[in-house]
Amino acid sequence: MGQDKLYGEIAIENNKLERFENRTQVRRYEIYFECPEFTCVCPRSGFPDFATIKIKYIPEKWCVELKSLKLYINGFRDKRVFHEDVTNNIMDDFIKLLDPLEIEVIGDFSVRGNIKTIIKAQHQKES
Repeated sequence: MGQDKLYGEIAIENNKLERFENRTQVRRYEIYFECPEFTCVCPRSGFPDFATIKIKYIPEKWCVELKSLKLYINGFRDKRVFHEDVTNNIMDDFIKLLDPLEIEVIGDFSVRGNIKTIIKAQHQKES
């Protein structure tokens, strides 16, 4: 007998980053998110990886919607992905969705095998 998926599992599985219009376009300001419960799976070993993902951006026309961000971040939970790819994939998805003036994404991964990994990616919109 199969077990039906729970509503949270379905929401995470169907995640899609969403945006809304930046209502304060008269000035530059910074938006910062910290996601301290990030998990993914090492593609070499299959062991879980844990991290804090930090996203900082300066919006132009669009901002990311928070519930969609939560589901998007949780969507990595069962993915086999390298630390470097996690950080750059998140950045690419934000750039595609929001086209921000500036963005920085930091993947601060927990120690594994006596090594702590921090990946930092930055992007600035061309004038």
